[in-house]
Amino acid sequence: MPVKTRADLYGREATELLRIISMYPGLTEKQLCRFYPGREDVTKNLLAHLRRQGRARQTDSGRYFPYGNDKAETDPGMVRAAWVLLDFIDKAEYHSSSDFPVKIVFFSGGELYEIIHAAAGQEALVTHALHQDRDSGGRRIVLVDDPGQIPFLEFPGITGFCTVDAAGNVSYYKKSS
Repeated sequence: MPVKTRADLYGREATELLRIISMYPGLTEKQLCRFYPGREDVTKNLLAHLRRQGRARQTDSGRYFPYGNDKAETDPGMVRAAWVLLDFIDKAEYHSSSDFPVKIVFFSGGELYEIIHAAAGQEALVTHALHQDRDSGGRRIVLVDDPGQIPFLEFPGITGFCTVDAAGNVSYYKKSS
């Protein structure tokens, strides 16, 4: 049996970390480390390795972007949706970015979940877009900018609502009947 080199051991992890940086541009080191619970030191070393290789870059604000993303524009809704995903990361079998108004999809326990961002003032647009999609077959977690938006959001599949503060703390809500 051949001996595995350091590159063999960490190559797959580096590739996966680069995939996450590409899917969710603008995440912080703290967020990226949370994708690998208990392996924060390895993740920090891999981030340094990806920076040295020129495959990822860190902006002055501490956010990570894939090489070639020179604009370094952060989608605040995506960054906040990533915090929600990270609450489920230990149970997530697969995750990926998605199209408006869904920011992230993930599978957990054989079920599909969608993290939807309903920005303040977009309640009617998001409701209309998701009313057309009668049965996504998934559970929908709706990320709002303010809990006051919740009464204005009504479409199939809503499991719950949440907000994310500047520090990345997620608060969950249910709509009262």
